[in-house]
Amino acid sequence: MYEIKSTQVLKKIMRDYFTGLEQPGKKIAWCTSVGPAELLRSFGFDVYFPENHGALLGATRTAMDFIPESAKYGYSNHVCSYTTADIGAFVKGESPLKKQYGMQGIPKPDLIVYNTNQCREVQDWFSFFAKEFNCPIAGIHPPRHVDEVSKKEIDLVVHQFKSIIPACESASGKKFDIDSFRETIRLSKEATLLWQQVLKTSIASPAPLSFFDGIIHMGPIVVMRGTQQAKDYYSKLLEELNENIKNKVGVVKNEQCRVFWEGMPIWGKIRMLSDLFAENNTSVVASTYCSSWVFDEFDEKEPFESSALAYTKIFINRSEKAKMKMLKSWLEEYKCDGIVFHDTKTCFNNSNAKFGMPLRLKQETGIPYLIIEGDLCDLRFFSEGQSITKIETFIEQIERAPRHLSSMKE
Repeated sequence: MYEIKSTQVLKKIMRDYFTGLEQPGKKIAWCTSVGPAELLRSFGFDVYFPENHGALLGATRTAMDFIPESAKYGYSNHVCSYTTADIGAFVKGESPLKKQYGMQGIPKPDLIVYNTNQCREVQDWFSFFAKEFNCPIAGIHPPRHVDEVSKKEIDLVVHQFKSIIPACESASGKKFDIDSFRETIRLSKEATLLWQQVLKTSIASPAPLSFFDGIIHMGPIVVMRGTQQAKDYYSKLLEELNENIKNKVGVVKNEQCRVFWEGMPIWGKIRMLSDLFAENNTSVVASTYCSSWVFDEFDEKEPFESSALAYTKIFINRSEKAKMKMLKSWLEEYKCDGIVFHDTKTCFNNSNAKFGMPLRLKQETGIPYLIIEGDLCDLRFFSEGQSITKIETFIEQIERAPRHLSSMKE
């Protein structure tokens, strides 16, 4: 049984992070997962991420208990199930943080900040809580679906970054300190580059890290960016994974097939899917999702400009032309034999299977694809039996096809 020993360290630092949010005297800022966490940390805020809480609700399979509650407040079951599950849990006064970490629940915010680079839903979601907590809220609204990010677009986002500084000063009781901001950017970049190296260990065969491992070990790069703890953790994890490569130890012992996962995780079925692929000698070696927290553009010399660039050029915020280019590069880099598109029913913004992209990608690369219907948290959209049949059939088809991009068009 393959085991990543660093997981024990991960459990401790995640526990310390969450329980630290309840320490007396702390100023708490809520933030979107791909948002300006570094700027908030520079003011001394501890940062809480509601999307991470949404993922916990999905992974613990408690989301289905809460999603219907949000409908009483007018939220459709067809919008982001992170949103509906999180609001529903709040309404019922429940949270997996209580059972897992002994917390009273989600921390009360002193400031809420969001970035719509992923979707507009975060604005509606976070605004609900701003009203409930009578808390100040500030938003960043970058250009969406961009091809290449221009200086004009960067300047616009920089202006928006700077415009939230007064709200940060008021809520934290501290004046903006450019050196503190530079330091958090430096730490965040060092951690994100280590995270990138962690992901790239799966270029090796057998891969020492799967997508299903990655979505667990990405915890620190999501909730602790800009801290020494995140940097230290990924240094340790990278060392272990490189040792596994050296010893030819991988997630799937008899790796016969390598696939890419495009889209969101199906949080309530992670173990089932992980076991299914492994039983079929298939490694899910890379994903768009885990790569969403690689910000190699960060530069402490230009903290505002580099932050604006990094947070605007993420995969989900790009045009199809840019996405196709990125996907083709990843498929080749990770030597993938196939790609699975997760058509996430309540996450329209992060689903790329609806308008023909899978077929166009196959036509340009020769790489076969599979579309799985499901959702982040709402398991009513996921058919386990049907998905098992589709995945096993897909793997069988790949095994009869040319190997590792040999059919990719020039």
